[in-house]
Parts: sequence; C-alpha cells; structure tokens
Amino acid sequence: MTRKFDGKTILIATHNAGKLEEMRALFAPLGVTVVGAAEKNLPEPIETEDNFVGNARIKAHAASQATGLPALSDDSGIEVDALGGAPGVYTADWAETPNGRDFVMAMERTHAELEAKNAAHPRTARFCCTLVLAWPDGHDEVFEGVVNGQVVWPMRGELGHGYDPIFMPDGHDITFGEMDADTKNGMSHRANALRKLVDACLA
Repeated sequence: MTRKFDGKTILIATHNAGKLEEMRALFAPLGVTVVGAAEKNLPEPIETEDNFVGNARIKAHAASQATGLPALSDDSGIEVDALGGAPGVYTADWAETPNGRDFVMAMERTHAELEAKNAAHPRTARFCCTLVLAWPDGHDEVFEGVVNGQVVWPMRGELGHGYDPIFMPDGHDITFGEMDADTKNGMSHRANALRKLVDACLA
C-alpha cells in the first residue's frame, strides 16, 4: 500500500536552483513548504547508477537520513532517439566543466552528434523524470513522468533551464525555453511525475 505524506515540510534533494524553483511552484498549491538541499548544507551524493530510479534513490535516501525529513529527489534527463537514447541518465554529465555545468555546451554537443549521424527530422526525443520520495525509516515511493517531443536547432528561448531551449514538446511550436513557467509546469515530465505522486501520497 502506498504510504501517505502527511507532513508540512518536504526536503527537495537537489542543488539545482532551476529544478528547486520548479518544484516550489508545483508544491505551492498543496500548502507544503519546500526546503532545498543547499539550505541544509547537504553534500551532493555520488550518483553511481546507470538508470534514473537508482540515482534518484541515492539522492532521496541520503538527504532523508541526513535531515530526518521526508526527502524528494528527482533524476531526469533527455533521451534522443537518433543517439540511442543518449544522453539519458548522463544528461547533466554532458554539461559538466571544471567551472560548473554549461548546458549551452551540452546542447551544442547534442546537435553536433545528431549532425554527425545525419539524423533524419523530426529528431524525436523525450524528457524523462523519476521522482523518489523517501522517509527516514528507509521506505520510499517511486513515480515516473515523460513528455515526448523533438530536438530542434538553433536554441530558442531564455526561459527554463537545462536543455529546454532545444526541446519542443509534441503539439506545440515553441520550445520549453520559450514557454512561461505556468505553461511548462502544466505539462512537463516533472509535472507528470508529481501529479502521480500527489494522487498517490497526498490525496
């Protein structure tokens, strides 16, 4: 049986400011206070798994054990069909530099690899999100969300974060990078996963 979340504060196990703001907006209507990992001075655990759920579990349980709070973690990424599903679980790794993450570089790499393969258009892709809600006693619940679309070039839009400027969701003619937060949050992979979590754990 799914465990219900009955607290008033939830720790979001991320150091990604954009992701945290997205979660804060999604949780606001539920009357739940969101606290970020950086506010609790939590280190970022090493993600050793080769799948979204494994890495999400690592982050959620580490944060919950460290703080005694229920912790929600997200592991997400973009899968590009013509690249065999890459970057997938390594989405953030493609952006890593010695000076932090550079997603423009990561998007340029994605485009360059598609061009090198002479990939046909539309270059179908999907954003995937796995949410893990963990409690200090070690219990967890897992929820997954997906939004399908295609990778476009050049980059479009200054909104959102990560790979948003090159992802155009199905049924739309603008990228996530061009969408206002309310529109994106109503349909994103993260919103889809969170709706499942809310229905199961908070309803």
